[in-house]
Amino acid sequence: MFKEPIFLEPVLQERIWGGTKLREEYGYEIPSETTGEAWVVSAHPNGASRVSRGKLEGKTLDQLWKNRGELFNKKSDGEYPLLVKILDAADDLSVQVHPDDRYAQEVEGVPYGKTECWYVLDAEQGANLILGHTAADKAGFEKMVNQGEWEQLFRYVKVQKGDFVYVPSGTIHAIGRGITILEVQQSSDITYRVYDYDRKDKAGNTRELHLDKAKAVTQIPHEDVPLSFETMENGDLKIRQLVKEHYFTVEKWEVSGKAGHRVTADFLQVNVLEGKGSIEAEGEKYDLAKGIHFILPNGVRDIKLDGEMELIVSHP
Repeated sequence: MFKEPIFLEPVLQERIWGGTKLREEYGYEIPSETTGEAWVVSAHPNGASRVSRGKLEGKTLDQLWKNRGELFNKKSDGEYPLLVKILDAADDLSVQVHPDDRYAQEVEGVPYGKTECWYVLDAEQGANLILGHTAADKAGFEKMVNQGEWEQLFRYVKVQKGDFVYVPSGTIHAIGRGITILEVQQSSDITYRVYDYDRKDKAGNTRELHLDKAKAVTQIPHEDVPLSFETMENGDLKIRQLVKEHYFTVEKWEVSGKAGHRVTADFLQVNVLEGKGSIEAEGEKYDLAKGIHFILPNGVRDIKLDGEMELIVSHP
C-alpha cells in the first residue's frame, strides 16, 4: 500500500479582482499581476492539481481519484468531493450565491453544489466581506434586487486575520478588497453573480449576472450557522475544530515542537499556512514550509510532526 504524502502543485487562476500576493507571500509563479486564485488541492476539470514529487510525480489528482481509489478509501464512482484554494482579493469579488447539490444536478448537470468555508490568512485594517442579506421574505428580497438597493440588501461583516467563516450553499456572499483567504469547498465551479459593481472586463464588457438563478437558490431569510470551535491539545500539537458538517471537516493545527498524532479519517488534505518543520510517516521524514500542500493517503495512521507550523487540515 502507498503510504507517503502526495505533494501537489498549485494551479494559478487569473481573476479580474486578483493581485500579486500569491507570488509575494507564497513564492508561486503567477501568470499575471491579476492572479486571484491558487487551486492547491483540486481534481476539478477547470484546474486539476499535479503531483510535484515522489513516486506519483506528474499524475493529476483526478487521475489518482479515478485510477487509484485505494489512496482515498474511495467508496463510490462519484467525483473527488473537495477543492481547496487560496484567494488574493486585491479588489472586491462579485456578490454571489451558489446552489445546493440538488439544484446543481438538476439545472446545471454537475455533481456538486457549493458549500464552502474561509480561513482568513490576512486582512487589511477595516476590511469587510458580505455574508447574507437583510430581506425578511422572498418578496422583499426580489424587490431590493430588482431596484438595485444593494447597500440596504447586503449584510457587511468586518474580519481580521485568523477569523473563520462558514458559507453554506444558498448564502449571499462576497470577499472584500484586501483580504486573503484559504477556502475549503465542495468541488464545484458554479457561481451565480448577483452584483458586480458594474465592472468591465478586459474587453470592455460588464460581466454576466445570474439574477433568476440567484433568486431561486438564495436562503431567505438569512441565518448564521453557529460554530463551536472545540480545541484538543496533545503535547506540542493544538487542534482547533473550525467546522464539522455534512460535506467536510476543517481543523487548524498548531505545531510548536514535536508531536505524534493518529489519523482516523480516510485521507487528509493538509495546507501549510505559516512556519516550517517536517512530517514523518511510515519512518520517512518530509520537510514542510509555508505554501506547501499535500494529501496524506488512506492507510497512513501514525504521524510525527516537528517544527513551528500552522496547518489547515481537512477531509470529506
